[in-house]
Amino acid sequence: MRPAGSGQGRLREQTKNAMKLTIERAALLKSLAHVQSVVERRNTIPILSNVKLEGEGEVLRLNATDMDLDFVEESPAHVSRAGATTVPAHTLYDIVRKLPDGSQIELDFSAEDGQVTLRSGRSKFSLACLPVDDFPALSGGELPHSFTLAAAELKSLIDRTRFAISTEETRYYLNGIYLHGTSTPEGDVLRAAATDGHRLARVEITLPAGAAGLPGIIVPRKAVAEIRKLIDETDGEILVSISEAKIRFSFGDAVLTSKLIDGTFPDYERVIPANNDKILDVDVAAFAASVDRVSAISTEKSRAIKLSLDRGSVRLSASSPENGTAEEEIEADYQASPLEIGFNSRYLMDILGQIEGGVARFAMADAASPTVVRDLAHGGAIYVLMPMRV
Repeated sequence: MRPAGSGQGRLREQTKNAMKLTIERAALLKSLAHVQSVVERRNTIPILSNVKLEGEGEVLRLNATDMDLDFVEESPAHVSRAGATTVPAHTLYDIVRKLPDGSQIELDFSAEDGQVTLRSGRSKFSLACLPVDDFPALSGGELPHSFTLAAAELKSLIDRTRFAISTEETRYYLNGIYLHGTSTPEGDVLRAAATDGHRLARVEITLPAGAAGLPGIIVPRKAVAEIRKLIDETDGEILVSISEAKIRFSFGDAVLTSKLIDGTFPDYERVIPANNDKILDVDVAAFAASVDRVSAISTEKSRAIKLSLDRGSVRLSASSPENGTAEEEIEADYQASPLEIGFNSRYLMDILGQIEGGVARFAMADAASPTVVRDLAHGGAIYVLMPMRV
């Protein structure tokens, strides 16, 4: 993809007072679905409700931003008159979404009346425009650190950590995934970590070529969500570029740029206990199903569930004044002294949902200390869960 902003000078020299192009509905809808999700429904700055449209050569370039996140995507189009304008993003998306499959769409912009005319079959819409010069430019500039990741690798890093991202805005530095490079006895790795103070997820992969010297960065929650949507539509490699203030993901014809969270992520390694000696190995599917059933009784607020561990088994129980009690026992590999420990059942289910192999290993010390959960099939993933009183 050509860098965002290329050709803008020529566009201004030609004309920014007109644009005319034809594009297939499917191509426009796909790009609009991506860019409009960046646009907030309510904006105090009108231009941020709009998507920027640039037609040039055989390409329509769409650009949307909320000033923290910037998305650019190119779609094939037949451009008969090069130009640029901005139109309301959600309105345009709704129109295109409701047009018939297989239809051709003509977009015609004239600055004289300040409107874009959209024609498709017997349908005609006129949309008010805002000046293209008012649209903020966020996606340009060079980012010094660049490396590529397979789509499956980036998906794994996100999926195994994002459930632990904090939603508490006062601790803004926890509102994202912390990415950084580090050295381990097995070699250099790229780590992703997230925590909300109740649970921690830490996942690592082999450090990609070009990622050496990478600064520790915090990728915001909204950017993580948008990146994750795009991963489902690609199976190739993704170019990741990073500076101290921005991160950029390039997916072929799409480029997502995000500001980073300006804060210091806590030293999460300090909360990962190393000497927990009470080991529980349990079948993930059976355990998750049991947790799900028993937690139906727990209160909506606490979601508390108690595990009573004894040799060869774990008994799950929950109670609440409103709903009654529940109890269930399953077989498990546990050889340590008996232990009773409580957890938030939803947090427990979130972690179990990330375990790829058939067995989850819980390493515990006592009823008040952090529990470490490992996926025996994925050595690079560690989860920490704080117990709760039950």
